[in-house]
Amino acid sequence: MATNFLVHEKIWFDKFKYDDAERRFYEQMNGPVAGASRQENGASVILRDIARARENIQKSLAGTSGPGASSGPSGNHSELVIRIASLEVENQSLRGVVQELQQAISKLEARLNVLEKSSPGHRATAPQTQHVSPMRQVEPPAKKPATPAEDDEDDDIDLFCSDNEEEDKEAAQLQEERLRQYAEKKAKKPALVAKSSILLDVKPWDDETDMAQLEACVRSIQLDGLVWGASNLVPVGYGIRKLQIQCVVEDDKVGTDLLEEEITKFEEHVQSVDIAAFNKV
Repeated sequence: MATNFLVHEKIWFDKFKYDDAERRFYEQMNGPVAGASRQENGASVILRDIARARENIQKSLAGTSGPGASSGPSGNHSELVIRIASLEVENQSLRGVVQELQQAISKLEARLNVLEKSSPGHRATAPQTQHVSPMRQVEPPAKKPATPAEDDEDDDIDLFCSDNEEEDKEAAQLQEERLRQYAEKKAKKPALVAKSSILLDVKPWDDETDMAQLEACVRSIQLDGLVWGASNLVPVGYGIRKLQIQCVVEDDKVGTDLLEEEITKFEEHVQSVDIAAFNKV
């Protein structure tokens, strides 16, 4: 099958032959010119290399023959001699500094020795050990009988400082007066009263309840520490509206239970009472 396919397929099997023939033809046509150009290129490369080598040689000669360059071993020797001479000078100067420091240290040591000899602590010798004898019990001295004159002197001594009794009385009176003034001042100062702001929801029985009469009944409640505030009617549904009324009460005098009890006494108008909001003032 493969051979049949190749038979019918148009393939150029000997194309390389034609390529070789074409290459040889062009080489024959351009042969002399190409060779001349190759020779010229080779000559130019050689000339460039020669010129580069000459430049390198000239640079190296200029570097060695410059003013800063040393002429062989003699130049190196002169440099070493100069460095050795400078080092010797520095060494001599350092030796002089060291000798001066040694002299100063010796002087300080001499002064310290003189001061130590002249100080009293240096003269003091080590304390001698003392033999301590065992302790003996010492008897207390016998008490002498008191004479009548000494008894009279004891009577004259006031152990309770009776001379200062008047001063103590004045101080006590002054203290009592200050305490009384402080108590009066504290009594006059008004005490802080704890108050609360309450928002009540008063609900009627039905839509036929007279809300104005209901509000009048609620406001008719008068208690010590109770102040009524603003009110409005809030719709609930099915034409029924509830009374929402604000009041401020003193916590120690009026409580929420007392308010609910007083409002629910109006049974003809009031169905229930709820606390919508409660805040401290």
